[in-house]
Amino acid sequence: MSEAQSEPAFGQAAWLDLTVPDSEQIRDFYTKVVGFETSTVDMGGYQDYCLHPPGQDAPVAGVCRTAGANADQPGGWIPYFTVADLDESLAQVEALGGKALAAVRTMGKDRFCPVQDPSGAVCALYQKG
Repeated sequence: MSEAQSEPAFGQAAWLDLTVPDSEQIRDFYTKVVGFETSTVDMGGYQDYCLHPPGQDAPVAGVCRTAGANADQPGGWIPYFTVADLDESLAQVEALGGKALAAVRTMGKDRFCPVQDPSGAVCALYQKG
């Protein structure tokens, strides 16, 4: 998730991540098919990528390798929905038949966690710090 984005309102999609085994191949796919420009994110031994609309500095999505900090992330596109209280939202996930798919992670002061709803669909819940 990029810290360069403007702050979304609660309930809005704050970010999109695509977690895949070969992030370079998929980065190239989206740059050629959609026209995204990219920037790199150092992951300590390998690179992940941010996708930017042409001519814009602020990224709109990330392409992450299924490795390191992202090894336990579900594959595929994951929307990050902004919530007011991550702990309360995670309690509701469990109470309503969903489940957390990993431990809560932090990025700076922000916190997030991938979850699965009762139908099996995956998203992440994101709380701005």
